[in-house]
Amino acid sequence: MNEQQHPRPTTPGEPPVAPGAPVTPVTPVMPVTPAPPGLPAPALPPLPPPRRGADWMFGGVYGTVLASGLLAALDQKGGEYTPFYDASWVLVTAATAGLAHGYSHHMSTHQAGSAGHRWRILGRALWNEWPMIAATLPTVLLLLVAGLADWDSHGVTAVGLGVNTALLFAWGAFVALRVGYKLASALLIGVADATIGLAIIAANAVIK
Repeated sequence: MNEQQHPRPTTPGEPPVAPGAPVTPVTPVMPVTPAPPGLPAPALPPLPPPRRGADWMFGGVYGTVLASGLLAALDQKGGEYTPFYDASWVLVTAATAGLAHGYSHHMSTHQAGSAGHRWRILGRALWNEWPMIAATLPTVLLLLVAGLADWDSHGVTAVGLGVNTALLFAWGAFVALRVGYKLASALLIGVADATIGLAIIAANAVIK
């Protein structure tokens, strides 16, 4: 015995369904609940953290090597010795190199957020380059004292390269201890960094 099919109930304005016609199932439409007002805006990406151990070593070693190279290059044999001019160029070059490195690092990483937030990230990235500039200050101070005391240029260059080589050792050993190396390993890292300074001293002796 065939079961009797009942017509599907229709909505107002819809034509009735003829008896025996195939019935198409109707998918219920779920009501859209509007987002409640007053929800907080999506959180912005956090600012980059301040420099820590390994980053300090990068900035310190880079700045010290930069100062040693400039000190050796600006000391021209037979030329006029201008320690104040040399000191200003060491400082300007270090600041320019730090700004260029911080800016290029910022541009190579995309950060979502508002324009103000991106400017704050850029400011933090530039500020994080301070170890590079700070590492050149011993050379700058040495040149200023040499200008005031009228020291010999060759002696100032030799002392500056020696001091920077010792600073390279100190940068490497100190930061290695900070990041967890044992004393023996930290001293070896310091020796490896000091080798860069010795290489500059050797190159300065060979070239001049």
